[in-house]
Amino acid sequence: MMRPENEAALAELVAGAAVPLRVIGGGTRDIGVPVEGDPVRVDGLSGVSLYEPGALTLVAGAGTPVAEIDAVLAAEGQRLAFEPMDHRALLGTQGTPTIGGVVAANVSGPRRIQVGACRDSALGVRFVDGRGQVLKNGGRVMKNVTGYDLVKLMAGSWGTLGILSEVALKVQAIPETEATLVGRGLDARAGIAALSAALGSPFDISGAAWLSEGGEARLRIEGLADSVAYRLRRLGAEICAGWDIHEAAASAALWGELRDVVPLVETPGIVWRVSVKPSDAPVLLEALDGPVAVCDWGGGLIWLVMPEENDGGAVVVREQVARLGGHATLVRAPGALRRRVAVFQPEAPALAALSRGLRARFDPRGILNPGLMG
Repeated sequence: MMRPENEAALAELVAGAAVPLRVIGGGTRDIGVPVEGDPVRVDGLSGVSLYEPGALTLVAGAGTPVAEIDAVLAAEGQRLAFEPMDHRALLGTQGTPTIGGVVAANVSGPRRIQVGACRDSALGVRFVDGRGQVLKNGGRVMKNVTGYDLVKLMAGSWGTLGILSEVALKVQAIPETEATLVGRGLDARAGIAALSAALGSPFDISGAAWLSEGGEARLRIEGLADSVAYRLRRLGAEICAGWDIHEAAASAALWGELRDVVPLVETPGIVWRVSVKPSDAPVLLEALDGPVAVCDWGGGLIWLVMPEENDGGAVVVREQVARLGGHATLVRAPGALRRRVAVFQPEAPALAALSRGLRARFDPRGILNPGLMG
């Protein structure tokens, strides 16, 4: 196991590599086709190098634990707005989530409907490409992003274009309070309809989810206490009559559970992560005969469980998703199945050609997580 302690050592390691490299951050996201290669851990590139609370910006080594960043930000009443998921419970992994792993996988949580994805909070990156060159793009503020938008390109590349060494992020003030409205006994159509109505209202929803178990719908609002109280009243009168209210820490606990997809942890089977138009979520679930599911982002993101037999539901899931114009990713599955079935959504020919061109440009030797994305 190679574990460089700084960016220069990482660049030297990659430049001298004679075999493929399996890039590991904290080792918590075992997703994608299993990679055969020498393991390289980047958690040695750790530490917050710059934090300016007044400018809402933070710069940290890619191997910095997310928990460390959370603690630094919390001390100043701030947070990562995009609410990154911790995959350990769902995938049964150990290790420590790192901020580089979050960016590399573009990990985004329930608040995405309000603030955007991880990539929308990324201001800059430094990384080592497949030649061993150190590249950088972006800056500490949005206006400094110039040329090719490598910041956006690296977010979601899963270490196949370069190994992140440092990331710069925009952060957010923690609101004064939060509250969640919870309705139960709603089928998918009724639940998603309620979420859609709330998201279309002027009440600034920061979380909207529906869980198949118990037919439970959740709506989160955050902000100043008086504003939250007003919006609770209006939502209760117009959309969520009779729903329960969970406030402050109780509300936060509901969304921590939702963020990490805890309701599916004990459900045996293959877990898919599917994106469709929110209004199509009930259509998809009905076509799949009502699997156990968690719908986030107002129904736009669906976590669903399929039987482990045969292809883990790959053919039927992809057929139905394609019909709706969405895409699906295989998240929890044995390595053998991930070798047989496309883990990430198969790309259209033109997009696939573009992806090959990018990998040829940034990793001409094909040594960085080769085959992980198919």
